[in-house]
Amino acid sequence: MSVQARIWFAGAAVLLTAGCAAEAPRVAVPAAEPSTVEVAAASSGGACRLLDFGVIAKHTGGQFDVAASVERGDTHTCVVRAEGALLPELTLTVTDTSLDTSSFTMDVQPRGAKKVAKLGKIAYRQTLPKTGKVGPSAEVGWLATEGRLATLRWTCPRGADEAEAEQVAGTLVNLAKAVDTRRL
Repeated sequence: MSVQARIWFAGAAVLLTAGCAAEAPRVAVPAAEPSTVEVAAASSGGACRLLDFGVIAKHTGGQFDVAASVERGDTHTCVVRAEGALLPELTLTVTDTSLDTSSFTMDVQPRGAKKVAKLGKIAYRQTLPKTGKVGPSAEVGWLATEGRLATLRWTCPRGADEAEAEQVAGTLVNLAKAVDTRRL
């Protein structure tokens, strides 16, 4: 083979392989959408271990997704809200106690509160009028069988009326019954 033929074949080989070595067109792959991770209210600890966002929604219709807890002495408190909204707000407070039912009636149960059957040893429910920047509130309090004093309070938004708070009080009784069976 002549020198010119070899140069021609070498040049052709370089051109052929250069075409094969060309990069494939880059295809833009869209970044994955950030996923929302649902966090349970119980992950906040304290009295929040007794609450579950799904259970709250089932009994009250309220959709909450933020929980915070605090403990001071024998008292455990949990507050739940919807992200970005201050109200409505649900607060659970649980305190270790040695109260009996007569002491509960005399010292804890508010005057005029309605008695609630089949919740703990003894229980009540009441509504409170709106104040300042918040609407009316509904509250359920009970003496649990394990030596705990518990209250659930739902604070309505400013525009709510007393009838709405009374309706919420009824749903809080059902939520309280679900909470009463859980352990801290």
